[in-house]
Amino acid sequence: MKALKYFSILILPIVVYISFTSKVWLTHLPAIVFFGLVPFLEFFIKPNKENFTKDEEKLEKENKLYTYLLYLTLPIQICFLIFFFYAIQEPNLTNGEITGRIFAMGIMCGVIGINVGHELGHRNNRFDEFIGEILLLTSLNTHFLPYHNGGHHYNVATPKDAATARKNEILFIFWIRSHFTSYFQAWSLENKRMKELGRSWFHHQNRMVIYTLCNIILLVSIYLIFGQFVLFAFLAAAISGIILLETVNYIEHYGLLRKQNEHGRYERVKRNHSWNSDHQVGQVLLFNLSRHSDHHYNGSKHYQLLKSLPESPQMPTGYPGMMLLSFFPPLWFWVMNKKLKQIS
Repeated sequence: MKALKYFSILILPIVVYISFTSKVWLTHLPAIVFFGLVPFLEFFIKPNKENFTKDEEKLEKENKLYTYLLYLTLPIQICFLIFFFYAIQEPNLTNGEITGRIFAMGIMCGVIGINVGHELGHRNNRFDEFIGEILLLTSLNTHFLPYHNGGHHYNVATPKDAATARKNEILFIFWIRSHFTSYFQAWSLENKRMKELGRSWFHHQNRMVIYTLCNIILLVSIYLIFGQFVLFAFLAAAISGIILLETVNYIEHYGLLRKQNEHGRYERVKRNHSWNSDHQVGQVLLFNLSRHSDHHYNGSKHYQLLKSLPESPQMPTGYPGMMLLSFFPPLWFWVMNKKLKQIS
């Protein structure tokens, strides 16, 4: 079955379990696998540009296994978060081992908490969206949904979008601009929605109010049950997950701009307004997120149905490799500015 390849995401909890139960270099195994082994493999595995036929697409759209796998990530994420609270308190851990376990949890927060939360947050039913909200809460990134759906998808590839990296913008500056601007815009979008409904901003239907209360309750609960050290470790893991998200945001739309007409209106979002990657390993581990061009063309399309099309600008390698490249701005600009020139 075509859906089974996405179960390879279970590699992540396996290597994180090894990190939480091991010492020395094995605590860094998730980072070694996802940012060492995966980019290495993608140099040798041919990109997959194949799309479903119309008949296959109809069948796979109805295949619930794809969605059940997303549901499965929720208990995995919660169990590993609780596991982390105990694993990080193990006596006699070195600073390197603590760092390894924190980043292992951070990868869980980024890949499962935020990425799967993003996929479910696009679904048109409240149950899926609610699971997505819980996953995002485990990464302290609940504001992502109001901004992403109501701001990013509307303003992508324009200067108005916090999550679109500008040409020659340095990654580390982008992290700060994107995260905090999107947070404030999430509040603005929800407050505007409340005003249109004739309600006060401080209303239980304002998602940012509820999300903020949930974040506070989670943090206070961790402090009261596990103490200050575990709280700070969790904050560090959540920030790691958010940094992974913002790095992905950076590479997905870097330097791309939609055209404006004489009235100042931007053209509709097309498949050439996001960078695409068909490198198979990262593609499968991130639930087809790297077919990002088609995702922005149709945000409600389920991950297994996303297509690779010739008009989409192509990254030279997969997401993990491109994320590593972005940490070296001069090299990133040298590679990607040439790509921008080719597609302009």
